[in-house]
Amino acid sequence: LEEWIAGEVEEAFAGQERAAFVSGDGADKPRGFLDYDLVAEGSHVWGKIGYVATGVDAAFGTTPVDKIIDLIYTPKTQFRQNARFVMNRKTVSAVRKLKDVDGRYIWEPNDAGGATLLGYPITEIEDMPDIAASSASIAFGDFGRGYLIVDRAGVRVLRDPYSAKPYVLFYVTKRVGGGVQNFDAIKALKFGAS
Repeated sequence: LEEWIAGEVEEAFAGQERAAFVSGDGADKPRGFLDYDLVAEGSHVWGKIGYVATGVDAAFGTTPVDKIIDLIYTPKTQFRQNARFVMNRKTVSAVRKLKDVDGRYIWEPNDAGGATLLGYPITEIEDMPDIAASSASIAFGDFGRGYLIVDRAGVRVLRDPYSAKPYVLFYVTKRVGGGVQNFDAIKALKFGAS
């Protein structure tokens, strides 16, 4: 029974962790990379996440592929080799419809069942914001080098047969933390005028 409870709770914790890694505020949870201040890449300073603006609120603008290419070349060269896009399914739907000037889709399915966007893999995370005015709905970078996750010993289950007789209580805990460790490795696409 304890193993089953631990497995079920692990799935619930995984969902909470994903949300925290994206937008957690750091209070009793990891600090998400979108919780840091966002600043235009031209004014980027350490401690803030740099972004490229689409030029239009809540939309890609007239040159969406160009903005995605600008985003790709925003992180330093050493962070592009293992970089990936991160977005939610609604944003994926919008991106899948984008075409280049010759009318070809820029979304490329691959043999492994995944897809790439302009040669970079895509990770779908539901906790990323939808496309809206001034939202950072697409992130790009080397998250392995840019974001540090600290996980202590997985899920712990404490069985308590004494406190609520004849019932047995189970207390489940997990300790995890996280935060951006390299602000040059992760960048965002902001759906805003500036």
